[in-house]
Amino acid sequence: MQGPRLKGKIAVVTGGGSGIGKASAIRFAEEGALVYMLDRTPKHAEETKAQIEASGGKAEVIECDISRPDMIEEGFRRIQEQAGAVDVVFANAGINGTMAPIETMEIKDWDQTMDINLRGTFATVKYAIPHMKNTGGSIVITSSINGNRVFSGIGFSAYASTKAAQVAFMKMAALELAQYKIRVNAICPGAIDTNISDNTYPSDDLEEVKIPVEFPEGSHPLEEAPGKAKQVADLVLFLASDEASHVTGTEVYVDGAESLLRG
Repeated sequence: MQGPRLKGKIAVVTGGGSGIGKASAIRFAEEGALVYMLDRTPKHAEETKAQIEASGGKAEVIECDISRPDMIEEGFRRIQEQAGAVDVVFANAGINGTMAPIETMEIKDWDQTMDINLRGTFATVKYAIPHMKNTGGSIVITSSINGNRVFSGIGFSAYASTKAAQVAFMKMAALELAQYKIRVNAICPGAIDTNISDNTYPSDDLEEVKIPVEFPEGSHPLEEAPGKAKQVADLVLFLASDEASHVTGTEVYVDGAESLLRG
């Protein structure tokens, strides 16, 4: 019988306080990892930690806003100091950001989405490398079907651009870091039942540029409903584990074929 897949591993999750990050932190802990959550909202991450510990797992929380590279660097320094290693990094934190016509979108709103989603991912990987290059490990990045297979989300130009760029960055990182036995992959979820809509800000003039899109009956072919965070977390766990030891530089869609219908 197979033992815990991440037994003795140190796993770092950004955005572990909710949604896919929370579900993945829980799965990592269930499989034997000590989980560090770098989170902008420590209160929510502490709730995840309490749930993990109630089930016999181990977790720690470090306050970290991924739009602040200095906080990410300090977070990894503290993890190294406390745990002595980093084996798995799940660069998951992100926002939908402002939905607006390209013509009227404020530069500051574009920059906010870029700073959190793209620069935050870059900085997370950058500052993880020194703590992984001697022993290898796995990095998983949360991208999206948007910007990769789907482009019908009018107003999501900033978000879709970050998600496309994350996949390109993942492929560059996978090749560069292969010499250190660090695998880098991306997941591309479709509609998942999370609270990311809380970080979505549609503009008042968005209706002026929207293009009607009519889908065939049922927009989620496999289950006829949005996916669950745990379904995504199961994929993240696989990519983090040695079961995916020959998988790197790959984006994996986890959307119940939604993007094939909408693309």
